Amino acid sequence: MRLGRRLVLAAAPAVLLARGAVAANYPDKPVRLVVPFAPGGNADLTGRIFGEALTKRLGQQVVIENRGGAGGAIGAEQVAKSPADGYSLVLGSSGTFLVSPRMTGGKPPYTLANFAPVALLSTSPMDIVLNARNPINDWPAMLAYLKANPGKLTIGHPGNGSTNHLAILLLQQAAGVKFNVIPYKSNGLALNDLLAGQIDAVIDQVPASIGHVREGRLKAVAVTTRKRARELPNTPTLAESGVKDFNATTPLYLMAPAGTPADIVGRLNAAVAASIADPALAKREADLGADVEALSVAAVTAMLQKEDAEIRKFEQAGLLKTE
Repeated sequence: MRLGRRLVLAAAPAVLLARGAVAANYPDKPVRLVVPFAPGGNADLTGRIFGEALTKRLGQQVVIENRGGAGGAIGAEQVAKSPADGYSLVLGSSGTFLVSPRMTGGKPPYTLANFAPVALLSTSPMDIVLNARNPINDWPAMLAYLKANPGKLTIGHPGNGSTNHLAILLLQQAAGVKFNVIPYKSNGLALNDLLAGQIDAVIDQVPASIGHVREGRLKAVAVTTRKRARELPNTPTLAESGVKDFNATTPLYLMAPAGTPADIVGRLNAAVAASIADPALAKREADLGADVEALSVAAVTAMLQKEDAEIRKFEQAGLLKTE
């Protein structure tokens, strides 16, 4: 009995030393970064920008793996169940980590507790975009149409539980209107149908839609943030247009599986901060209309916990509906 206890106590420092050695050598092989959406959207663009930057900072290839579906829940769940060794990471929005799992209709496949927050990658405003040929040119005209034709105006989003979907649900409540809401598997697919005239509108992240707006294929009638978007200075906010206090953004977080060693999480957080400090990366994100800010692991964790509490209120109010 005593001998067994001595063996356990003697083994513990060896285990700690082994973990320290693993962390000290991290990474010594390629790192997988899951983007839980199809190529072409805001998350994919951000993932590829940071994937390149982290490859340089970490000295190992960061391999992007697109695994879309269920508003990001499929890819996020896969990483949540991966070994907590720093070699499987996932990026996603508060929708991915906090809303989508609540909209599965059963037991959530994961919760915030299944992840180790690593870093905030970017924060993007969203815009309401229409096909350039649509006769509606601003939010007041769109609102008038919605009031006169409830449920007839089709609006797309990249999956149930995405921040785009949540923005639509909140906008319906705040403005007292009803859209015909169409879920897609990615921003890109929704925008393709909008460009083809198959749907009337999309709520999208500015980085995903700004190119089409600049080239005149789409027009932005409103942005969802309290302040006007830097890349859309002539587009009013919904709050300016009469939807009082409306504010919706898309923060993109980098997450690891829960239990990932703190020093590995710290190494990754430092690599993201160094990437953000690079003027070239900051300019690429700014040109897309996104903001970047280097936050500590503690600050990112607090940010997610605050968002989780807010979304819990939406859930209790019955706003998280799969429509």
